[in-house]
Amino acid sequence: MTDYREVLRLASLGLNYTQIAVSAGTSRKTVRRVLARAGEAGVGWAKAQGMPDKDLASALYPTAVAKGAYKALDCEAIHREMAKPGVTLQLVWMEYCEQCRVSGELPYQLSQFKKIYRDYAIQTKATMHIAHKPGEIMEVDWAGQTAKVVANETGECMDAYLFVAVLPYSGYAYAEAFFSMAQESWIAGHVNAYRYFGGVTRILVPDNVKTGVEKNTREGVLLNRTYQELAEHYGTAVIPTRVRAPKDKATVEGAVGNLSTHILAAVRNERFFTLGELNSAIHERLRAFNHKPFQRKEGSRATLFAQERPFLLPLPNRPYELAEWRVATVQLNYHIRVADQYYSVPFAYIRRKVDVRMTRGVVEVFSDGARIASHVRRHGPPGQYATVVEHMPPKHQQYQEWTGDRFRRWAVQIGSGTTTVVEYILTTFQVEQQGFRGCLALLKLADQYSKERLESACTLALTYTSRPSYKSIQTILKSGQDIRRLPPSESVDAPDRVDAGFTRGALYYDDGGRKEC
Repeated sequence: MTDYREVLRLASLGLNYTQIAVSAGTSRKTVRRVLARAGEAGVGWAKAQGMPDKDLASALYPTAVAKGAYKALDCEAIHREMAKPGVTLQLVWMEYCEQCRVSGELPYQLSQFKKIYRDYAIQTKATMHIAHKPGEIMEVDWAGQTAKVVANETGECMDAYLFVAVLPYSGYAYAEAFFSMAQESWIAGHVNAYRYFGGVTRILVPDNVKTGVEKNTREGVLLNRTYQELAEHYGTAVIPTRVRAPKDKATVEGAVGNLSTHILAAVRNERFFTLGELNSAIHERLRAFNHKPFQRKEGSRATLFAQERPFLLPLPNRPYELAEWRVATVQLNYHIRVADQYYSVPFAYIRRKVDVRMTRGVVEVFSDGARIASHVRRHGPPGQYATVVEHMPPKHQQYQEWTGDRFRRWAVQIGSGTTTVVEYILTTFQVEQQGFRGCLALLKLADQYSKERLESACTLALTYTSRPSYKSIQTILKSGQDIRRLPPSESVDAPDRVDAGFTRGALYYDDGGRKEC
């Protein structure tokens, strides 16, 4: 399926149809058709950013492609095209397919197309020289050799892996050592390389490492989501090399070999106790490597880079921050669980799967490409809740308005006994909110029996037990035990003798006409 969003993003960067087609893993014909549809619908990259995938797909719907009979290959013409900068066999095949569509002929599949051309290349022993444009490409790779770092505490030797980035036009290189080749190191290497070069190239050419490329087949290229986000942040297009085709990034392959000699081999007898010490030595030798004069022409990599530097795209205002993507299901309490913490989303998404983007400071939740929630990331003990009131159902929002202090202020207006009981209920539970329902039920008894009787019942309950409950106080009010404790002026149906037992009269059983204080 065509990634319409990526096509529009790459088009906004000023890339041509060919470059967009290679990066997005589609054909130039599809790119042209998508951009034409986008122009007719008035959908640009700025508008597409805020549209869910379904809405964007419904606005852009390419038509079917007609096919006819087979079309013979002009291998000589293909070879001339392959000599041009940035041209690959897959790109030429896409253009060949477009020619077939126009002529009504059936094109060869990519595998057969490659076989026919490579048989021709072997017979003619053809070679080609690729001329790079300044500021166009940055090639990246890991070096095969490693350096050693000695741990201070244990004396153990740890491997350090060398990340290398090269600008093919000038040959200007960047190198940095990491303790692993995991995604965090891979992304950090890119960010630091862009900072070192002081700009961004229009195209980024990596190898098919899993930390960058999930799938690279003839059907298309699928980038790792974090790597795709890095490309969007820096406004560059990722065009991975073909599988098992190191010549597609020959510059960085050569730089890796040279840096392995000039840096890793040069420091093989030195001892480093921290990664910082190793990188300091690497950067010192890297500077000498970039300023070393060429043997067969004037200048150095540094002098050529000075000419290339103005052609680089400007760096964004802030460097890319590594983000981790996960998939979560919205629970019945309209929260998702991520890294043992809970974050709310709008209750309409209950039981739906959502995409979660996590950085050091922010947690963002997406559904169908649209952001539906954003929270400051919680750190510390597990089980913390981050809840936005607007994400709650209307009834829950009303309940959210209640607080422990509000119940305490309400109880103070009734009396000290009621205040003591409310305070006990609130402090009984591990989480104060768990006692809100009991406090509300208790204080509502004042509407049924009067504030004076509720205060008297609470005071009486405290003489019986140090752990009063709503049920015991309700029983006292129902049985009228609290009336004996009220002053004669405040009592209701009080007996003439104080020491006499309480007797229910006709008024007690007359529910329809009884009035409570």
